[in-house]
Amino acid sequence: MSHVFILVSTGAGAGLTTVSLGMVRALDRLGIRTAFYKPVAQLHTGDAGPERSTQLIEHMTHIVPPQPISLRRATSLLGSGREGLLMEEVVAHYRQCSQQADVVIVEGLVADSHAGYATRLNAAIARALDAEVILVGKPEPDLEEYIDIAANAFISEDGTALIGTILNKVDTNGDEQVDLSLGEDHCAIPELTNEMCKKVAAKPFHFIGAIPWQGSLISLRMSDIVGYLGAKVVQAGELQKRRVDRIELCARTVSNTLSVYLPHTLLIFPGDRDDIFIAACMSALNGVPLAGILFTGGLMPNQRVMDLCAQAIQTGLPILQVESNSYQTASKLAQRPAEVAIDDYELIDQAMDHVANHLDAEWLRQRCAIERKPRLSPAAFRYQLIQQAGSANRRIVLPEGDEPRTIMAAYQCQQRGIAQCILLGKPEKIHQVALSQGITLTDEVIIVDPDSVRERYIEPMVALRRHKGLTTQMAEDQLQDHVVLGTMMLATDEVDGLVSGALHTTANTVRPAFQLIGTSESAKLVSSIFFMCLPDQVVVYGDCAINPEPNAEELADIAIQSADSARRFGLDPRVAMISYSTGESGSGLDVDKVRQATKIVHQRRPDMLVDGPLQYDAAAIVSVGKSKAPKSQVAGTANVFVFPDLNTGNTTYKAVQRSAHVVSIGPMLQGLKKPVNDLSRGASVEDIVYTIALTAIQAG
Repeated sequence: MSHVFILVSTGAGAGLTTVSLGMVRALDRLGIRTAFYKPVAQLHTGDAGPERSTQLIEHMTHIVPPQPISLRRATSLLGSGREGLLMEEVVAHYRQCSQQADVVIVEGLVADSHAGYATRLNAAIARALDAEVILVGKPEPDLEEYIDIAANAFISEDGTALIGTILNKVDTNGDEQVDLSLGEDHCAIPELTNEMCKKVAAKPFHFIGAIPWQGSLISLRMSDIVGYLGAKVVQAGELQKRRVDRIELCARTVSNTLSVYLPHTLLIFPGDRDDIFIAACMSALNGVPLAGILFTGGLMPNQRVMDLCAQAIQTGLPILQVESNSYQTASKLAQRPAEVAIDDYELIDQAMDHVANHLDAEWLRQRCAIERKPRLSPAAFRYQLIQQAGSANRRIVLPEGDEPRTIMAAYQCQQRGIAQCILLGKPEKIHQVALSQGITLTDEVIIVDPDSVRERYIEPMVALRRHKGLTTQMAEDQLQDHVVLGTMMLATDEVDGLVSGALHTTANTVRPAFQLIGTSESAKLVSSIFFMCLPDQVVVYGDCAINPEPNAEELADIAIQSADSARRFGLDPRVAMISYSTGESGSGLDVDKVRQATKIVHQRRPDMLVDGPLQYDAAAIVSVGKSKAPKSQVAGTANVFVFPDLNTGNTTYKAVQRSAHVVSIGPMLQGLKKPVNDLSRGASVEDIVYTIALTAIQAG
């Protein structure tokens, strides 16, 4: 499993892109296969696209990252309450780049005045990718508070997901050799920044690096000045090579400006100041590599003066002209964002090396070597469902074919390639309901009129139920029910699965399946599970829909079925048998049943990781599990929760779903020969879509 580090900043100006690129360079030096991903495009001021970080990493390395999601689409999905769909897209792109990498560096969004949603989005991305968070900041008075806020924003079930901090743009007062150890007795930076580094290093997160400020790494090329000011190029010279380290506004006499003719200096003065121009050219002839000359006021020196200075100009001295006056021009340059031009690859390469040189490489090596337990995030789980369902390519019948949510779900399944949906109902009504929702169903969504096909299922149904006294007339009457008709389509292998329940009760959906499909040979009973998409992970609840009072043997069977289903859908099952007591602390018929069921599971499936009885908090919370069941391999880390009865299970799932605003996918029925799944009558379109996907995977 790839390590994922998401780099987020304390705010604008922290140099997040530069540090992210430098982190890639540092890992590459260590021989670690690294990928890069910028989930959401956040264009810099003046950028027209493509997204800067993605473009730079493509040019500077061998890495080809996926294209980020546009900021407009991301904010649109967030604003319409479809964060889950956005995170699925993030996971899909991440999977593209992580397959051949040991580590993925993810660059988060910058939380500036124009992106107040950035922290929320960064936290959602970190959860979706199960990423460890590294905070990038710059020396500023409120830095400690920013770090504490970030630690709370990126909270995980086992504590904070924030693992490290990087301090960028550290003032070294000219000393480039910064000691990164930051031990108790030494820090080679000025007092104020020294104290800030010590405070950051004292936080319970690793201080990965203090990156010194180096002004030369943001030096403008003269060509950048042309683009920013829209200047006229009088003489190109070494326009692409010469860099601007200093800007001097020349308004005094020549004798009072002699000190400004220094290497890498841009001289700004009106074009009619022949004296300053001649002095500048003389310094160029004397070997001073001036950055360039910028004439202001729309003026130019006399042509005879230009001819006199021709030899100096031939040294490669760039000369520009603007219409604005000297003060306006200098002010505009002073306001220019301190960002490296997107095509200034030489400087970007130097910046990547500079950052990499000041990161704790040994800590990075050790962190990347840590074996991490995989955690399936809700977004990753939903993405996986969609991918697996699409690969299965199954036909799913929807008996409630004219119900609006069901029609919309069928439409979305067709659009996303999840399954081929078959709607039972009158075609005219179904198309009318579809149009009222602003959609048009194509021929890929099959509509079957029950009246046109009902007769052909009468004899097959009688054959299945003749031993129970079913007659032809009784079969014809029962087939008036669309759920029964859909179940017969499944029984005769015309479809691969059935989903119902948006209008019908669980009994109405499940009873025909019991009668016409039957249980599989490996199951003693039919049970159900819900996939609960908690904020940080997906867990399984069973049984919350079918069996009111299972005995110990039945409870053991539910546990085994639930664990096998969890594994089938990407979880490594750790099963907790839930009760009101943990271990041997309690007694009574109910807890004894759970204890006995746990023993049966151990006997039947010694390969399964299961423990019980466990109270819910002991099963779900690491600290409580260590306290109440310190020897348990499941306590605190359970991801499959088996409840002792339907009363407990159904109440718990609904309480968690409604109170914590958790998406629950299911119930998914287990133990039938062919997949039939029930919906809650309050199911959303999204719930129906994912239940169809579950059913398609079961059928596969």
